Amino acid sequence: SFDRYICYLYMYRKIFPYCFLLSRALSGAEAVNALRPFYFAVHPDFFGQHPREREVNENSLKRLSAYLENLQKPGFKSLKPTQLVFYVRETDQNPSDGQEHFSTSGFRAVKFTLHTRDLLSTVLYILNSCSLSVEHVQSLNTNVHSQPLKEAKRTSDRPIKWDKSYYSFTGFKDPDEDLEQVWRTETTLTSWLDNNGKSAVKKLKNSLPLRKELDRLKDELSHQLQLSDIRWQRSWGIAHRCSQLHSLGRLAQQNLETLKNAKGCTIIFTDRSGMSAVGHVMLGTMDVHHHWTKLFERLPSYFDLQRRLTHLEDQISYLLGGIQVVYIEELQPVLTLEEYYSLLDVFYNRLLKSRIPFHPRSLRGLQMILNRYAPSLHELGHFNIPVLCDPANLQWFILTKAQQARENMKRKEELKVIEDGLMQASTKKFSLEKFYKEPSVSSIQMVDCCKRLLEQSLPYLQGMHLCVSHFYSVMQDGDLCIPWNWKNGEAIK
Repeated sequence: SFDRYICYLYMYRKIFPYCFLLSRALSGAEAVNALRPFYFAVHPDFFGQHPREREVNENSLKRLSAYLENLQKPGFKSLKPTQLVFYVRETDQNPSDGQEHFSTSGFRAVKFTLHTRDLLSTVLYILNSCSLSVEHVQSLNTNVHSQPLKEAKRTSDRPIKWDKSYYSFTGFKDPDEDLEQVWRTETTLTSWLDNNGKSAVKKLKNSLPLRKELDRLKDELSHQLQLSDIRWQRSWGIAHRCSQLHSLGRLAQQNLETLKNAKGCTIIFTDRSGMSAVGHVMLGTMDVHHHWTKLFERLPSYFDLQRRLTHLEDQISYLLGGIQVVYIEELQPVLTLEEYYSLLDVFYNRLLKSRIPFHPRSLRGLQMILNRYAPSLHELGHFNIPVLCDPANLQWFILTKAQQARENMKRKEELKVIEDGLMQASTKKFSLEKFYKEPSVSSIQMVDCCKRLLEQSLPYLQGMHLCVSHFYSVMQDGDLCIPWNWKNGEAIK
């Protein structure tokens, strides 16, 4: 049976760990291929009706991608343990036709910590943690020995796109086919509102007492702990948010003086506890009061690290002609303060050794963020700079793109003004109670969405909470989510 196979595999790895891991080093492309069942089970596009779970998976996939990329870098020593949470679509365990099918019963939360040293053990650990088959990985590990070494070195790390005949022959599900089905069945904006408007109104009406309770709890705790703000990183329902605030309130009754260490801070309920890269206190919703208490006790040391981080950013700015180092939450993976400080420190030490001759203050007004990819200039005007970028290439790239960066930043400011004006006009025209967007929706996308909305007559929107996102959904408390690229016809891909 599958369980017995996993048991034997586990025992084999315990007894012969080095033989198992060193028998074959997977390439990046092979790792992506081996993880296809996993990607299919957690792909955010299949969680359109579950915004919270979709966001959790999107964020965890970003962090997993960074982890896998670091494993493939030559000369890496070890990675810090990375905790990930995924919502995995349930599968039918004993389908009548012998094929694996994803059931409609729902999904389950899976939490695991990666602390592996190579792609093969990482792939196996992920699949095992999600209770997915590893047999295809085992066959890959043995079959590929016959491949010549030179040919193996030429293997591309791009994801493999299989021909349709592969799925017909093997019986595996084609993820592209399911995604195409999602697009084919996506409806028009007006028809979707016709079908879902009444249920959204009912849910919104039922949620109003809880919304008032949420505002009350938030105001009380903010005043009691002298907080700057209380936020949520995920699209949790109102009842869930109230429960989290009640939990924090009980902790405040037991350890008020300790919690007052957060004076002036913003508290964010999220997937893990710690301090974020921008200095917000993160309370992991899966953690218990003991973990939260320990975090509040450690806040003074976090504040000290935050001061050191700010100083490090200033030193980097000085070496790079005054360019500002920023962290943009909407565009970067969620990092803790320690993780972000470590990245800055590595980058700073590389700059310090090279001493790139930038003219002092010549790049003031420009911004950059650190990432793990090739240098690029974002449409919003900031530079994306890899931590391990070659200093000489970095100097050439920034100097040649500086003028374009300033133009992009100016355009960003202009777009923001246009966006705010269109959102206000839309709120007024449709008598919306609340109009907002997901952070992943850009200003360009929002402007396009609002312009087309203003051309429509949409009576169902009166008094509603409308969120511009990437998918259609009626959230559990009555908020309407529509894709920014809606169309009265087929949705724009």
